[in-house]
Amino acid sequence: MPHTSTSEYRIQVHASAAELDAAEWDALLARQAQPTPFMRHAYLQALEASGSAVPATGWHPRWLALRQGGRLQAACALYLKDHSYGEYVFDWAWADAYRRHGLAYYPKALGAVPFTPVPGSRLLAADDAWRLRLVQAVEALARESGLSSAHVLFIDAADRRALEAAGWMLRDGLQFHWQQDAADPSPDFTALLQRLQRDKRKKIQQERRRVADAGVHFTVHAGAQIDERLWSFFHRCYTLTYRAHRSTPYLTRDFFRRMAAAMPEHWLLFVAHQGGEPIACSLIAIDAARRAAWGRYWGAVRHVPCLHFDACYYQPLQWCLANGYARFEGGAQGEHKMARGLLPVATHSAHWVADRRFAAAVAEALADERAGLGAYVDELREHSPFKAAESGG
Repeated sequence: MPHTSTSEYRIQVHASAAELDAAEWDALLARQAQPTPFMRHAYLQALEASGSAVPATGWHPRWLALRQGGRLQAACALYLKDHSYGEYVFDWAWADAYRRHGLAYYPKALGAVPFTPVPGSRLLAADDAWRLRLVQAVEALARESGLSSAHVLFIDAADRRALEAAGWMLRDGLQFHWQQDAADPSPDFTALLQRLQRDKRKKIQQERRRVADAGVHFTVHAGAQIDERLWSFFHRCYTLTYRAHRSTPYLTRDFFRRMAAAMPEHWLLFVAHQGGEPIACSLIAIDAARRAAWGRYWGAVRHVPCLHFDACYYQPLQWCLANGYARFEGGAQGEHKMARGLLPVATHSAHWVADRRFAAAVAEALADERAGLGAYVDELREHSPFKAAESGG
């Protein structure tokens, strides 16, 4: 196993998630400011063991672990990437610039959860000092491997401080989340709708009415209630969604089989029925301890107008309110979510580029991008779906 040692600690590079102890990893994750189910060892190992995020698909695991006296003090899920698919922080233009100058952009180092654009803790560390050492270890691995760059995506505030202190370039992004108003919470979905501007409220009511008038009703299945039959139906819908976009699914059926076995408590499935048969479903991830939910995947075997909005936004929001959840993250991109009560939230990533000339060009591009994003967010906030007297959660 590759490793380096300093007078204080040992750096190990692991070629598989299976080489790290799951309980040790999860214990360190639990100490972070913003842990999510997607950073659990079981989730990350399932991506690898199922053949979803493996060298054959362009994901080469190089997990880093920093130990002192045998104790895990810092770690991150790091990959060498042959492409930029499945990341949701787009650097295709950077790769093209390298290609046009006769240089190789790939492989690059990536600290991220494959196929999962969910903000959270990425650099697991016992404290800020260990987090900075971890950043330095990532950069050292990239340098020693002759990589063009290293990237850590959808980071939390602690990660951001460490990466910025190490001289990495920061990049901002945008997602749309619903957050319960702690000072004046909405007790249910009807109350939430009442806080929306009249035209937004009427549109949602009309969309839900169209779905109901089509004879569609929903059933909700949590954890172990999502049996093999339902998981298979979900995966069929999931596959059809990718096929409709002329794409190939990232996640294998075996990945979801492993999720059902290892992490059932983190999954919730909304199934739409019409004429006595299931026709669509929406899978969301949940964390009961932190009262958070994440929109993940959807698909349908039959088209029903407005069904997507009901399955992916209204049903989950209604469930979150009924079950005391405080946050629902709608996933990557999509300003159409704003009209449905999800408001813009900044996301962050950090980037290290080996070549100084390209680093300077990237820094300039990021400054321009940040200014443009700021103006865009200002514009979005002027079109809040909530009434002027409401905070919007």
